[in-house]
Order: sequence, then structure tokens, then C-alpha cells
Amino acid sequence: MNKLLSMFKRRPSGLNCSVVVVAAGTASRMQGIDKVLAPLGDVPILARTLQVFQDCPDVAEIVVVTREDLLVEIGKMCKAYLLDKVSKIVVGGAERVLSVRAGLREVDREAQLIAIHDAARPFLTQPVLKEVLGQAAASGAAAPAVPVNDTIKRAENAIVQETVDRSTLWAIQTPQVFQADLIRAAVEKACADHAQVTDDCSAVERLGMKVVLTAGDRQNIKVTTPFDLMLGEAILTQRGE
Repeated sequence: MNKLLSMFKRRPSGLNCSVVVVAAGTASRMQGIDKVLAPLGDVPILARTLQVFQDCPDVAEIVVVTREDLLVEIGKMCKAYLLDKVSKIVVGGAERVLSVRAGLREVDREAQLIAIHDAARPFLTQPVLKEVLGQAAASGAAAPAVPVNDTIKRAENAIVQETVDRSTLWAIQTPQVFQADLIRAAVEKACADHAQVTDDCSAVERLGMKVVLTAGDRQNIKVTTPFDLMLGEAILTQRGE
């Protein structure tokens, strides 16, 4: 009976979305700190990241892709924080696109949508997640984004060639969400072509498909440097945590 109740509680309310969380990087810019397990307000960054999807009723499962040396530790962390939507923890590849492919191959074949999220983005909010899921369900591919505020220069050999019109520029965040068959096909082709794709939307764009942007959040930062950890602590303070 308890097992049946648990299955019922995890059933998505509307959208059937699986999430691939990519945590296979080497954290080369973190000065020796393993960023996904680094504490942020006494809670590991990865645990905070996963909790957002754990709390979303439209998310049916989470697949974590990581390094082989972190498999056991992440498994223990998921149990400690009661992250029971994490269905699998698998080993990633040498490049991000290979890690994404490894995660996609483990996702439930019945998933309607697949969201791909950076493990080091622990400040995703439910409103941002809900909007991007809804848009992906309607259009097939969506990603949250924020306008670029800085003046952008294109340069060659440190010499400015032009000032780019920033009104057309957006900083793309994650989760990037797609119709399941679309992202599977896009990532498999990108890998087969040895394409240099900087994010998951790029793989879909290579197929000629459109990606719709939704409202991102400037607090949805990616923790990549020790400075970002300090910024993260400030965000926690601002949120009253």
C-alpha cells in the first residue's frame, strides 16, 4: 500500500516531464572546489538544484549525470535530502553534449517533455520553471533568458571591429525544455556530426527548429567561480534563507 501511495504522489499533475541534470564537469574555474557538492547555506548546491524539480508536480523523474568518482556520494546525498524523484545517477562524457546524451538514453521512454538543467544553477524558481515547461509543451522547444545589459563589442586581436546591437541579444539560462523525440534526435545528430554545440538549444537549432524564449531570472545564476559562491550566499540572504 505504501509503495502504491508513493507512486501516486509522484505522478505528474499535467505535463509528463523528465529532467536531465548535468553535473559531470571538472569545475576547473572553482580553484579546487567541487562546485556541485560545495555547501551553499549549509546545503550542497546540487541538493538545492534537485529540490526545485522534486517540488514541481509536472516533473516525473530526474536523471543525474555526473563523474564516476561522484556516483556514490551523490547517491547518498539524494537519500539524505529525500530526493526520491532521482531515478538514476549515471556517468557522463568528456564533453557536455556527450553527458546530455548519456542522460537522455536513461530517461523514461514515455516522457512527453525533457528538461535539461545545469547542476550548478541552484536558484531556479517554480514560476520560471512552470513558464518554460508550458511553452515547450506548446511549441516544442523553449528556454528561459534575460536581456543582455552590457555593451557588447566584437573584436579581433583585441581590436574592436563593431558594437553589437544589444537589443537583440539574450543570455540563455536553463532548464532548456524540449519535446522528447526532438531533443533525442537533435543530440544524437550533434554527437554523430561532432558538432560544437554550446547548449542544448544549439543542437535543436541545427535541425532548423525554432526555440521560444521565456522570462528568465537574474538570480538563476550558474555557479562557476568562487565569486559566484559569494553571490549565491547573498541571494540566499535576500530570500530570507
